[in-house]
Amino acid sequence: MPKLALIPPHDHHRHHRQLLLIFLLISATTAAPASATTNYQVFKEAPQFYNSPTCPSIHTNGMCCDQAVHVAMTLDTAYLRGLMAAILSILQHSSCPQNIRFHFIASATANHQHFRYTISRAFPALVFQIYPYDSKAVSGLISTSIRSALDCPLNYARNYLPNLLPRCLRRVVYLDSDLVLVDDMAKLAATPLGDSSVLAAPEYCNANFTSYFTPTFWSNPTLSLTFSGRKACYFNTGVMVIDLQRWRAGDYTTEIVEWMELQKRMRIYELGSLPPFLLVFAGNIAPVDHRWNQHGLGGDNYRGLCRDLSWSD
Repeated sequence: MPKLALIPPHDHHRHHRQLLLIFLLISATTAAPASATTNYQVFKEAPQFYNSPTCPSIHTNGMCCDQAVHVAMTLDTAYLRGLMAAILSILQHSSCPQNIRFHFIASATANHQHFRYTISRAFPALVFQIYPYDSKAVSGLISTSIRSALDCPLNYARNYLPNLLPRCLRRVVYLDSDLVLVDDMAKLAATPLGDSSVLAAPEYCNANFTSYFTPTFWSNPTLSLTFSGRKACYFNTGVMVIDLQRWRAGDYTTEIVEWMELQKRMRIYELGSLPPFLLVFAGNIAPVDHRWNQHGLGGDNYRGLCRDLSWSD
């Protein structure tokens, strides 16, 4: 479901211009590279974006530079239009767009050559890498949820980010591929994580946290103590700042997988890939201002699947 990050209420005219640029960008045709036999979406070339004079100079296109802003997103055919709009919005509002490095996670069986061609054609100067994600391991751990879209294996790629991305990479901003950004990505990337937090995300402590888990979970005397000593709140995993080194050191992927394995044996939650994150991290994360993730504003008008603001992925 589309999300809109940070729309300043005082600047509606600029917002309309932004949407127009995005509309022009994603006017797709059914063309393909000469070597392809399948019709693919091809997007118009975006304008070149340049750094402001105050930006630090980065003399390498390497994917591990600490001075760069690193963004990780999933990549697939279904969300390709949204991803292209997201990339444009990130570059358009960045003060140092040439210092951004994009890390795309795509299924190992997807056509990476097509993805690389499509992105490079629309953004010739973009520095990016596509990483293969083998979904076989996670496929056996996915339990059916209340929305079929949440059962896609790629939706669980965020669980494995520290293993998929280069080990030299220290910090990354993870974004869902269906959002539009309207402020400088560097501000979000600089979110302080404190002395021990592994990630930062927008928290919503007014949400009914207990509803994310089943009565089976809460009635179990051992499981119900999971959040003991933690001020656990719901947080949205569509916008996260992650310290990859702390994640690796704590081996949190293993913890997430263990909760998913338990879910296969006894149903302790209903909502896709989010609850394992809550079980591992809720109450121990750094906050991100809510303006960075205006969730609930999107929906599928065509199929009548718009949601009110109280429901989130």
